[in-house]
This record gives sequence, C-alpha cells and structure tokens, in this order.
Amino acid sequence: MKKHLIGAAALMAALLVGSAEADACTNLIAAKGATTDGSVMMTYSADSHNLFGFLHHSPAAVHPKGSMREIREWDTNKPLGSIPQVERTYNVVGNMNEHQVAIGESTWGGRHELEDTTGNSVMDYGSLIYVALERARTAREALDIMTDLVDRYGYASGGESFTIADKNEVWVMEMIGKGAEKGAVWVAVRIPDNAICGHANEPRIRQVDFKDKKNVLHSKDVISFARKRGYFNGKDEEFSFADAYAEHDAGTRRGCDGRVWTYFRRFNKDADKYFAWINADSDVPMPLYIIPDKKVSLAEMQDAMRDLFQGTPYDMTQDIGAGPFHVPYRWRPMEYEVDGKKYCMERAIATQQTGWSFVSQSRDWLPDPVGGVFWFGTDDTNTTVYMPFYVGMTVVPAELAKGDINTLSLESNFWVNNIVANEAYTRYDLMIPDIRKVQNSLENGFRDSRPEVEKRLVKTVEAGDMDAYRAAVNAEGAEVAAAATEAYRNLAGYLFVKFMDGNRKKTDADGNFIKSEYGMPVYPEFPGYNDRRYYENIVKETGDHFLIK
Repeated sequence: MKKHLIGAAALMAALLVGSAEADACTNLIAAKGATTDGSVMMTYSADSHNLFGFLHHSPAAVHPKGSMREIREWDTNKPLGSIPQVERTYNVVGNMNEHQVAIGESTWGGRHELEDTTGNSVMDYGSLIYVALERARTAREALDIMTDLVDRYGYASGGESFTIADKNEVWVMEMIGKGAEKGAVWVAVRIPDNAICGHANEPRIRQVDFKDKKNVLHSKDVISFARKRGYFNGKDEEFSFADAYAEHDAGTRRGCDGRVWTYFRRFNKDADKYFAWINADSDVPMPLYIIPDKKVSLAEMQDAMRDLFQGTPYDMTQDIGAGPFHVPYRWRPMEYEVDGKKYCMERAIATQQTGWSFVSQSRDWLPDPVGGVFWFGTDDTNTTVYMPFYVGMTVVPAELAKGDINTLSLESNFWVNNIVANEAYTRYDLMIPDIRKVQNSLENGFRDSRPEVEKRLVKTVEAGDMDAYRAAVNAEGAEVAAAATEAYRNLAGYLFVKFMDGNRKKTDADGNFIKSEYGMPVYPEFPGYNDRRYYENIVKETGDHFLIK
C-alpha cells in the first residue's frame, strides 16, 4: 500500500520515519516447481497504519453494452474517472479471481518527476489490480490488461512492483509513470518454475535478456525513455530498470531488500552471502530470484510472513530495543538521532500496522473453483490466523465485512486479532506461547481438513452442480471465519485474565487455571523481567539510587 511515495528519500522516510501518508508492503513468491505440492504461491501484506482489514469481494457479472466502470483511487477513494466496462467480469475474492489469478504489489515511489503531472490519468495501481482480476483468465492476460489500461487511460501512481500469478506461472512486473507524458514504462520477468522470489518496496529487476521474449516483457520505450530523461547512457544490455528509475541507499537496502533476504535465507543455505548487500557492505545486488535448497510448503510460506529476522544480525528480539520481554516491534518514528548521527529501527516482514495479508495457492491439477485457495488473515501477520476461502465464494463472512478503523467491534476478526496482538506487544515472550497454541491449532486444522473438503468440492464441480458448490464454499467460509474469530475473542480474554496486574496465573498442561484443593485460585507467579540487561541498564543509568544499603 502507499500514498504517493516520491523518490528514494521519500521512500526512506516512509519506512523509517513513519509518515502518516506512507505505507509499505511485502510480496513473497514460490513458483510451482519450488513448492512441495506443485502449487504456485504468493503472499502479500497490506501494511498501513490506517487500513481496516476486511475481505474484498467483486461478484461475477454480465454488463450491458455501453456500461462504464468507475475508477476510484485505492488509497484515498478519490474518483479518478471511468473506463468502458467489458461484457463479462469474473468473481474476485480478496486479490484472487475464479480462474486462480492472484495479484499483489509493493510500492517504491521512484523518481518524483515521473509522477503524473497532467491530472488526467485514471488508473492508479490498486485499480489496475482489481480491474485486471475482474477481467483476466491467466497471469499473462492480466499483465497485458494492466499495461494496456495505463497506455489508454494514463497511470496515476508512482513506482510499483506487482506480483501476477496463476496456476501455471508467476511474473514480477515493475512500472513507473512518465510525468507529463501519458502512460508508463515497465518491465516484467517470468520467475523460473524452480525459483523463489520477493519484493518489498524496492524495484528489483536489473539486467535482463530483452531477446528472451518468452520470459521478459517490457514497454517499447523502457530504455529509450530512460536515455531521453538522462537516467541511463550505457549499452542496452547493461540497462537496469531498478537503477534507472529509482535511487537506492543503505536505508532502502536494509528496510526493503532485507525482508526479501530473510525469506531467501530460510530456503537457501548460501543466501547469507547477500547480507553484504543488505548491510551496505557491498554494492553487488542480491538477485531477483534464487533456487531453494528445499521445496517450500504452504505452512512454511505462512510462517515466512511472520519473519522478524530471527537468527540474523537484525534479530528484533535480541537488541536492547526489545526491552526486558524481547518484544520484536518498534514504534514509529523509525529513525532517530544521537550525537549528530542518524540511526534506524528494523523493518521486518511482520509488522504491527498490517491491515490484512494473504497467501494464495493456485493449483493446476484441480478445477479452478477448487484449485484456487485464498488464505486470508487480518492484522499483524505474526499473530494472525490464515483462513482458507475458495475463489468461487460469493458471500463474505460477517466477521470479515467492511468496518471502521475508529470503531471497535468484538464481532470483527480484525478487531479481536488486534486486541490479542496489542496485548502481546507489552509482554511478548510471556504471551506468544499461548497465542501460538491457538494459532497453530486453528491453522493446522484448516490445512489438514483441505483434502477431505476438496474431495467433496471436486465431485460437486465435476457433476456440474455449481449452485451446490457455491453453497458449500459459502457455508464453510462462514464456519472458518466464525471459528477463528471466536477463538481469538476467547484468547483475548484468557490473556487478560492470565497476565492481569503484571502477574502470571498458574495453569495446567492444557492451559486451565489451577485451583487449590478447596476450590480457590492458587497464588499467581511473579515472572518479573526476563532480560538481565534490563536490570543492568537501570544501575548504569541510576548508579546507587536504588541500592539497598
């Protein structure tokens, strides 16, 4: 997500200073040959301090000739104009359509002077995503639709990276506007079937083989426009989209590419060598994609969205900023100054300001209505529960309906997840084990039940009874959302009771509160502060002020 990030300096401000008008997202990608079950998977986190987490739905429809489709800017809801509607649009659940096409994004802003200066451009980056999902049957078709739309109606956003996946392949496309000229320049790369990839608010496509028409697509003026504007003057084969249309510094490497690097190192033992690029110790860029040492499972993809740089030099649970409870979160602003030098907080994949996120699965061996599963979660990816919804679902569960970021509702999945997460932000290492028990139980149950659920769904689809299919996925979707929401509503209350007043009530192996032989609650524990450094720093700061004489 974004709100007009401009240039590398503004991007850094967005990530480290925490401007109220700047948000940032993460996409992780695993192509079909890199996954344990052969599915194409991608993830997306919509990170914004002002974003309510709800499940988008656009129903399939047939439109009268001459109909128009209104375009509103995704971030602001500002009307941008209208475009001719197509005759038929497809069912869209979240960021995935009934043909298993899924699209995500991350914003990098790029050169300020390339933002639209005409005021006439209609297509912002969010509208490109949802219009393409309404109209495309494949990833390649979605790519063509998106680039055609900006050519016809102009591009109203800044620099953007898109992930475009279907059941057979996945592409990364990077795009930026042309200032006073209509349209955009762009380049797209098909990720090899045996590779994993990612992007996180940094353009990552550099030198490519423009002769490889099967795996590389681009606007016809992507190089010539850069030459005209003075962004590039080398040989065509030396051209780098990322370096021509954006500027990079140590901050963007650490705050943006660092999230991709920590994903890579989970699955490739040699990926640690790219830390030199992330830490600004080398100017050799990290590659766009790598080949994993082992194939990636759905559970591992979900777990990657919970990354907090564990086991790396940036581990957010270990530095002094984590405090005595090893809290892996840092509040905004994320840049500060000491003795005239500027410092930063880490920006991990998991972050408190996420509105919603997903892991999509596209599977070519199943009928589209069953093969496309949209694993959706609200709020912080670290503590959320990913719930499975099928791409033919036509009714959004009540717990995932639109809401208001300023209006609390205990019936809302977004709000109960926020309550649980915000409780843990105070005493993380004490509370996270209890959260993991509930989270893992729900997600393991959802994953383990898929084969039986899908066996029934396939039979229904193959019998041609689509009304029964829709009734089944709507009913199951409602049950899943209700179960996850109820479990976290109960968890929120449990955590409050267990850790009330800084104590920790004693529980048995099943988490039940222990009572005495006379039926009274036993006396609680006093866990105190779990980091010795906390006490040492008090003494360093206060000397003998607290000394017991």
